[in-house]
Amino acid sequence: MGIVSRWPSLAPQLLSVLRIAAAVMFILAGTQKIFAFPAGMPPDGGTATIWSQIWIGGMLEVVGGALMLVGLFTRPVAFVLSGEMAVAYFQFHAAAGGFWPTINGGVAAALYCFVFLYFSAAGAGPWSVDAVRGKA
Repeated sequence: MGIVSRWPSLAPQLLSVLRIAAAVMFILAGTQKIFAFPAGMPPDGGTATIWSQIWIGGMLEVVGGALMLVGLFTRPVAFVLSGEMAVAYFQFHAAAGGFWPTINGGVAAALYCFVFLYFSAAGAGPWSVDAVRGKA
């Protein structure tokens, strides 16, 4: 059986791969805001002020991203993160730079919004704590 004919059968594993890759990048967005890692926030390389909206978003990204990484409580966490990204897009990108994501710098926020919305319906995939718990 060749890879072309077998490819569709790998969809569940690729769902897990997508979840893991998205979570790692999402965590990095949060650690930039909270810990200035791997670099601080523009323009000065600092961190978000504690309890500010940016700080709360960063905490959602770190904690929610970590839960997504291991695939624990994936559906509800992904739904919350999808909402966070919708708020980020419309409040910070569209409000300042117009509707189009390629113009307002909101491509990542818009894409994360829909990727997390998908995970809220599809679940974590087989490589997850949810799968071990029988909740994937």
